[in-house]
Amino acid sequence: MSVSSEPRFIHRIELHNDLNRFSTTQRSVLDRINRQVAENQTIRQVVDFLFEQTGTISPCDRVSVAFVSDDDCRVESYYTRSGYSPTKLNTGYVEDLAGSSLERILKEGTVRVIDDLAAYAKANPESRSSRVLVEEGVRSSLTCPLVVDNRHVGFLFRSSRTPHAYDGVQVAMHGAIGERLGPTVEKAYRIEQLEKANKAYFEMLAFVTHELKSPLAAIMTDANLMLEGYLGDLPPEHRDRLEKMNERASFLMELVRDYLELSRVESGALEVSLRRDVPLVSEVIGPAVEVSRPQMEEAGVRFVLDAPKDDLCSDCDPILLRIVMINLLGNAVKYGRQGGEVRVAVTLRADRTHVSVWNEGPGFSPHERGKLFKKFSRLSAPELMKQKGTGVGLYTCWKIVGLHGGRIDANSEPGQWAEFSFEWPCRSVNNGDLDQ
Repeated sequence: MSVSSEPRFIHRIELHNDLNRFSTTQRSVLDRINRQVAENQTIRQVVDFLFEQTGTISPCDRVSVAFVSDDDCRVESYYTRSGYSPTKLNTGYVEDLAGSSLERILKEGTVRVIDDLAAYAKANPESRSSRVLVEEGVRSSLTCPLVVDNRHVGFLFRSSRTPHAYDGVQVAMHGAIGERLGPTVEKAYRIEQLEKANKAYFEMLAFVTHELKSPLAAIMTDANLMLEGYLGDLPPEHRDRLEKMNERASFLMELVRDYLELSRVESGALEVSLRRDVPLVSEVIGPAVEVSRPQMEEAGVRFVLDAPKDDLCSDCDPILLRIVMINLLGNAVKYGRQGGEVRVAVTLRADRTHVSVWNEGPGFSPHERGKLFKKFSRLSAPELMKQKGTGVGLYTCWKIVGLHGGRIDANSEPGQWAEFSFEWPCRSVNNGDLDQ
């Protein structure tokens, strides 16, 4: 084994002497890097900037960033910028850290220098990444840890297609750049990971709820057939069991509906398709009332519609606004007083369409109002907590009304009534969004 096959590990304290040897050009590049990092650029933009700006002060055919897993067991390549093609060790490449020289970088916080990567790969055949880089033509490399609050979160790699490319000043420069990059790239990476996890969660939520919808509907249909006597008379205890089963299935179907709508909202699949002059009573409110009518009849609710004789028309997406109305009517019945009144009013206010849903019931206190329209949030009043709910229906309403350029609000007289109202422009500002 030749000496050049062994990597060099340089502690940070050893780099300080070389920091004083930076040229004016090198210090100027570091200053530009500081400014770029401060501008909160994406990781890809920062790496591209490094590649373009530092090539004149340090050999550079390839710059890449990789991140370690939360348990420090694996490293995954995130982004690479190179001056040649093709590259083989690309985004998503994963390798275990155990037993590798990268593991020592994490443990000791050192900068690793490999002067002859071909010799190193030959002496360490278990290092797949080294073999792949040699195939790309890389012959020497610099690697430093990305550190945030004394945590090693990843690595910054600089590579050259020339052996023995890096001297002490260039090693110190690479280490200094790594120190500046750590917090910025880690923050951007974590945000991106959270966005990916959130998207995956709602995709799975949509899949699971969609798969539950059909069997639940079949259960409810069979239960209703038996309750209505199509399969013969039922003993009282059997009827009681079926009614309870149907009630639970109905609640699960409500959950499925709410979470399917939420998954559409959060995944960005919910898009407004505006139509001009939609008759609101016949296309929005009426269909929503019909969906809610069985619930109203069961609760003995008196329904009142206060609307102009001539159907009020407005630019909107009737399908999405039906979702809003079904949610608000369902809540009015569920959280309202048994045998009480539910009133829907439709009015024109200046150039905005206003719809309200009012119900008799316990309402809510002023300090609880701030919880409304938040995802997974429910009011804590004992009368309201008796009813099962998902905490996503009002959030979905808020999103849909917002997509119409409108706003949604709520008022209450505790112990007496609650009213939810929403409004939106009668005419779309951007006529190009309208379906005639």
